[in-house]
Amino acid sequence: MEDYIVSAMAAGEQIRAFACTTRNLVEHARSIHNTSPVMSAALGRMLSAAAMMGSMMKGEKDVLTLQIKSAGPAGGITVTADALANVKGYVNEPNVIIPAKPNGKLDVSGAIGPGVLRVIKDMGLKEPYSGEVDLQTGEIAEDLTYYFAASEQVPSSVGLGVLMNKDNTVRQAGGFIIQLMPFASDEVISILEENLKSIQSVTTMLDGGDTPEDMLKKVLKGLDIEFTGSQPCAYKCNCSRERLERVMMSLGRKELEEMVNEGKPVEVGCHFCNTKYVFTPEELSKLY
Repeated sequence: MEDYIVSAMAAGEQIRAFACTTRNLVEHARSIHNTSPVMSAALGRMLSAAAMMGSMMKGEKDVLTLQIKSAGPAGGITVTADALANVKGYVNEPNVIIPAKPNGKLDVSGAIGPGVLRVIKDMGLKEPYSGEVDLQTGEIAEDLTYYFAASEQVPSSVGLGVLMNKDNTVRQAGGFIIQLMPFASDEVISILEENLKSIQSVTTMLDGGDTPEDMLKKVLKGLDIEFTGSQPCAYKCNCSRERLERVMMSLGRKELEEMVNEGKPVEVGCHFCNTKYVFTPEELSKLY
């Protein structure tokens, strides 16, 4: 199945909803960062959430950043997304290995530990919008649910999941975001709450053959769902040699001069895709 996101309204536009399947892009992230199973799950959840939240933005040049800074062994996770649901990301410590939970599930919260979740939306204004909340569980979905309520005052339910194969490749990945409009009735809220209690996990639904549309039909059962759009999502890094040249020049003349005088090539890597760019002393001299 190709990676994509669907959007929908329900209950006479009292609810807006998004769901996605992201196995391919999460597997791509795992392969380029060589993440351990638990960090593949953590990064995959963040990428899935960012893809859906990016698709909510209106401007073509809008950029969303989700960032976790934590005291656990993972250290932190950073992902970005644009309005076309192109995502990229990395983890501070990709090779974290910790015991699974008693139920056999990967212990994402144990890898992340206590910390903060920051959401930054750059929409071309003078200052980007930034919201920050303390991590509630470290499971990411619950933390984003809390963020939407506390920082954006939008009652929401977020479900995210990554299922790994025994060879540590990604078997399934995806999620959903359900948001209540301010005028949502008590009856609609009650039906939604009961649906959320009865559904299976995101990865169970996906592994059983459900599409993003099927997931939303289950979450919004009895609420007159109307699908409003569909778009692909993908892992895409926009780094380039030209971008890295600008980064090198931003270091300043003094530091560039020191690099030139050392007479050795300088290697600069992109955090998001691990591409390495090598600058010779002659190239550094031109930048200087």
